Amino acid sequence: MAEQTYDVIIIGSGPGGYVAAIRAGQLGLKVACVEKGDIGGVCTNWGCIPTKALLRNAEIVDLVRNADQFGVTAGDVKVDWQVGTKRAERVVRQSRQGIQFLFKKHKVDFVQGTASITSPTAVHVEGGDGGRDLSTRAIIIATGARPFVLPGVTVDEQRIITSKAAVALPNVPKAMLIMGAGAIGTEFATVYSAYGTKCTIVEMLGQVLPLEDAECGTALQKALVKRGVDLHLGTRVESIEATESGVRMTVSKDGQTTVLEGDVALLGAGNVGNVEGLGLEALGVEVGRGGVIQVNDYLQTNVPGIYAIGDIVKGPRLAHKAMHEGVIAVEHIAGLNPHPMRWDNIPSCTYAHPEVASIGLSEAKAREAGYDVKVSKFPFSASGRARALGDTEGFVKIVADARYGEILGAHMVGPEVTEMIHEIALARANELTVEEIQSVIFAHPTLSETVHEAALGVTGLPMHM
Repeated sequence: MAEQTYDVIIIGSGPGGYVAAIRAGQLGLKVACVEKGDIGGVCTNWGCIPTKALLRNAEIVDLVRNADQFGVTAGDVKVDWQVGTKRAERVVRQSRQGIQFLFKKHKVDFVQGTASITSPTAVHVEGGDGGRDLSTRAIIIATGARPFVLPGVTVDEQRIITSKAAVALPNVPKAMLIMGAGAIGTEFATVYSAYGTKCTIVEMLGQVLPLEDAECGTALQKALVKRGVDLHLGTRVESIEATESGVRMTVSKDGQTTVLEGDVALLGAGNVGNVEGLGLEALGVEVGRGGVIQVNDYLQTNVPGIYAIGDIVKGPRLAHKAMHEGVIAVEHIAGLNPHPMRWDNIPSCTYAHPEVASIGLSEAKAREAGYDVKVSKFPFSASGRARALGDTEGFVKIVADARYGEILGAHMVGPEVTEMIHEIALARANELTVEEIQSVIFAHPTLSETVHEAALGVTGLPMHM
């Protein structure tokens, strides 16, 4: 097959890869996107998109079961897990079709196969119809990550599973053991507990959502316990093994060993970047600890013409981060003048119930960094809109510099906070102070008023508290 030539070749079609490809097409670049699996990557097929569909299902289940507080008598509520997973599959299929449409619209060549980089200007793709060689003037590596698996543990996606199987189990298990109390673990505990599964989460660190502000972790912990989820914090998973009837997880805490049993075990404790088999070592691409490819603020590696984005570079492993990095990388390749990546202003979202969202420094991190900190926290229980919705768990917390009013971070727990966090992201991107947020008129009654009230609270002026 004759060699094909491109302006940019993108390896991986997850959120970072497909957005980079679309942006390249919009800029008139000749672009190919190479993918060894399904278009859309993990996020579209068994990560972000289907889990949010399942969480919506669970939200409806919870709402109907508690409908009497709204004056609605639902009677004996029957739930059908398989109907719910089929709905999630439809959402995934629609999302894949949307990416395919956009590739066609922007003249992106989708190349199915496994890629290896043979030089900074050449990619070899091995597929079902044999190999092909592609040449290019720039390469973007967007190969994503895979779930972390404990040494000695065999994932069969039936009893010992990852999120790939968790979004489409044929039946609801009676008991699920979950390794990790981060976003993956808490979101699936929210889903399955709504359908009657007894969920047990084991977390090595001392709080739920260990990367979030401590108060956010405590708030979600209380909500999970209220849902009937068992939590083992500060507890290490030693081993997981399949048995004839289910799974057995051996855990330890303070020198004491305990054996937990369930029907399935979900591995939800982090991810590992997919950097193997690309030929990076031969090319001299600098790869740091944990398989993280080293890049600058324009996502360039140390090898000219090779860029890397998403879960294989520094920063949190989040789809929206990868998307933004993809745009910066492509615009840099195109000779434009993109803004450098801001690693300190990436929103983090967990879609459990209640939702958790944050950006910037936690209170503890701000103090560790030497700031003179002012903290304001406004509860949703004081929000008229939250009371009207019947959803008053949580709060909005703003961490600010006492001298200048700079917003160092924001941390939210409660209804729709994954939508509200962007107000703070926009403020931080434009270096607004809490006083400038105070001067804005917020509509009433809205959930976003809690942001305004929290900003007022930094200077001791909240209206509804």
